[in-house]
Amino acid sequence: MAFESLSDRLDAAFKKLRSKGSLNENDVKAAMREVRLALLEADVNYKVAKDFTQRVTDRAIGSQVMESLTPAQMVIKIVNEELTDLMGGTQTRLAYAAHPPTIIMMCGLQGSGKTTHCAKIALKLKKENHRPLLVACDVYRPAAIKQLQVVGEQVDVPVFEMGQGNPVEISTKAVSYAKDKGFDYVIIDTAGRLHIDAELMEELQNVKAAVHPHEILLVVDAMTGQDAVTVASTFDETLGIDGMVLTKMDGDTRGGAALSARAVTGKPIKFVGTGEKLDELDYFYPDRMASRILGMGDVLSLIEKAETALDEKKAAEMEEKLRKNKFDLNDLLEQMQQVKKMGSMKDLLSMLPGVGSKIKDIDVDDRQLDKIQAIISSMTLKERSNPDIINPSRKRRIAAGCGMQVEDVNRLLAQYRNMQKMMKQLNSKGMRRKLGRFGGSQGGFGGFPM
Repeated sequence: MAFESLSDRLDAAFKKLRSKGSLNENDVKAAMREVRLALLEADVNYKVAKDFTQRVTDRAIGSQVMESLTPAQMVIKIVNEELTDLMGGTQTRLAYAAHPPTIIMMCGLQGSGKTTHCAKIALKLKKENHRPLLVACDVYRPAAIKQLQVVGEQVDVPVFEMGQGNPVEISTKAVSYAKDKGFDYVIIDTAGRLHIDAELMEELQNVKAAVHPHEILLVVDAMTGQDAVTVASTFDETLGIDGMVLTKMDGDTRGGAALSARAVTGKPIKFVGTGEKLDELDYFYPDRMASRILGMGDVLSLIEKAETALDEKKAAEMEEKLRKNKFDLNDLLEQMQQVKKMGSMKDLLSMLPGVGSKIKDIDVDDRQLDKIQAIISSMTLKERSNPDIINPSRKRRIAAGCGMQVEDVNRLLAQYRNMQKMMKQLNSKGMRRKLGRFGGSQGGFGGFPM
């Protein structure tokens, strides 16, 4: 997970502050030295790290400690606010032209994930009821056009291409085509290079002059560290970018590019790639990212993922089954399939307050969900509806059918029975009254038997 090492270092620095009943100027400066080292280790630009810690120090030493907070909490609050400001302050959405189509020009170096992220953005726009059109203007890289066509087909978005033609002519005709066919977004996949050169920049400037894009987005590989800052600065000075897309934010990256590139260019980060799949792209929220870095969780993003992945009607039906204790293995299978749509369990857990900094110590294996799905899928519909009929011979057949041991089947059935007991307890009148005092509903879990 991105920023993991930064989160750990900051957490260690703040633990020292929390252990003190009161803070003096030396305590704050010592903590800020730790913070600066943490930022530098995370590949944050030296000047950015220095300016950041100086601002926090000035505010922390000069601030009146709020009555409701301890001194340490006050410092963490200031760090959170400054970190949010460093990454842009507020979330910035894509532009939308008054007279469509809105033209988005995607640029970046080869290997940054530019072509894939063209399709990712197209899919996101499509889910928001827009009609995007992908345009193949990378006419030099072998199979670039074919790659765009493949990912375009996967997200069910058409691709405009004219083979190995002139990128300026292709982009111009694509915009005309989009107007005629009613597309409201045009996403132009431009050529990249292994490094920045005059020929590349001249071509991009010519495309920009021809189609007048409403958005120029630079795709930056978050794993390139300080090079990302150099790339972003050069593209911005030469082309004038409107925002950035950070890729590979799910990997073992130190994350400094996210902090440095925004601070150096002054241009917002609009999207972050969170995985290899085409639906693994999120809008960038500076405040939510700051909260995650500081181990405060990101409950809003977790809720949004749930709302996107889960069917509201099915969730209501599931809650009713839970209340009546009629939840069977068919329902468990369905629930697990819906939870998997939300992403990896480790990512989901990292969004919970207080868990982010400790997630590396938790053994979260998504394959366990796959095993449970395989076991349930190996059962007959009758067995799923009434697990009590599963005798030893049936267990052996189920285990053989999914390639596992009888012990695995026994473990699943035991977990299911324990869950049933818990549901009975929660649905008892006495427990419902207790839950009611805390604003609980009828004792249901909202369809999440985890």
